[in-house]
Amino acid sequence: MVQIFLLGLAAGAAAALLFASVASGSMFSVLLFYLAPLPIMIAAIGWSHVAGLIASVSAAAALAGIFGTAFFLAFLLGVGLPAWWLGYLALLARPARNPAGDPEWYPPGRLIIWAAVLGAAVVSTGILNLGTDADTFRSALRRAFERIIRAQMGTSADQPLEIPGVADASRVMDLMVAVIPPAAAVLATVTSLVNLWLAARVVKVSGRLKRPWPDLAATAVPRLAFAALIAAVAASFLPGLIGIMAGVLAATLLMVFVIVGFAIVHKITDGIGGRGFILAGVYAAVAAFGWPVLVMMLLGVAESFVDLRGRLAARRGLPPPIT
Repeated sequence: MVQIFLLGLAAGAAAALLFASVASGSMFSVLLFYLAPLPIMIAAIGWSHVAGLIASVSAAAALAGIFGTAFFLAFLLGVGLPAWWLGYLALLARPARNPAGDPEWYPPGRLIIWAAVLGAAVVSTGILNLGTDADTFRSALRRAFERIIRAQMGTSADQPLEIPGVADASRVMDLMVAVIPPAAAVLATVTSLVNLWLAARVVKVSGRLKRPWPDLAATAVPRLAFAALIAAVAASFLPGLIGIMAGVLAATLLMVFVIVGFAIVHKITDGIGGRGFILAGVYAAVAAFGWPVLVMMLLGVAESFVDLRGRLAARRGLPPPIT
C-alpha cells in the first residue's frame, strides 16, 4: 500500500507539471498540457485505481497550492477524475463465462463511449460556469474570445473589433460561440482516448498490463449508442442551455461513430496487399480535406444496422467484433 501511495504521489506530481506547463505559453507546452491525464492513467492501469485516484487528488492539491483554490476543482473534475475513471474501467472484469476460464474484460467500445460522455460532461460543466442561461453563456464566451483577439491584435476595448481578412467580425464571433463548445468536447474525447491508448502501451511494455491487448480494429459499440445519438441530436434543437449541452453530447457521440468507422477500415483491410498505403491514404484524406470524416461516421453508423465486420468475420472464420 505504501508503494501505491508513493507512486500515486509521483504520478500526481508529473500530471500537475504537465498541466501547469501551459502557463509558459509555448506551442510545445500545449501538447504537454493535453498529456496531463497520462501519468494518472499509467498509475491506474499499471498499479491500481487507488494509485490513480491518489494521483488525481494530489495533482489537484498541488495546483491549488500554487495557482489558487479554483484550480483544485478545475483539474479534479476536468482532468483527474475522468482519467482515473477510464483507467479504472480499463481493468474492470467479470468472472469467466467461457470454457477457457478467462475473465471478460470491459469492452473497448464502451470505453470509447465513456470517453465521449466524460468529454461532454467536462465541457458542459464549463458552460455552466460561464452562465446559467443561454444568453449569459454566449455573452461570456463572446467576451472571452474578443479579449483574446484584441490582445493578439493590440487593440483596446473601446475600438471596433476587427479581424484581418474578415469583412464581418461579428458573424465570425457568433460562429465561434456556436462551434467551440462541441469542438472542445470532441477534442477532450479524442485526447482522453489517445492518453488511454498511450498509458496502456506504456504499461504493456513494462509488463504490468493485466488484461490482454484487445483487437482495437474489431472495436464496436452497443446499438444503444445510436439511440443515444438520435436523442442528443433531437434535444440539441431545444432552446436554452439544454439544447447547447445536448449539441455538445451529440458531437462527442458522432465522434464515437467516426472512431468505429476507422476501426472498420482497419478491419476490412486486414490481410489485403498494400494495406499500409490504403490506411495512409485514408488518414491523409481526412487530414487534408476534412469531409472524408463524414464517410467514417456513416460507416460507423451503418455498422449498427448491417454488422459489416461481423459478416466479414463469418466469411473468414474469425470472432465477431467486441462491443
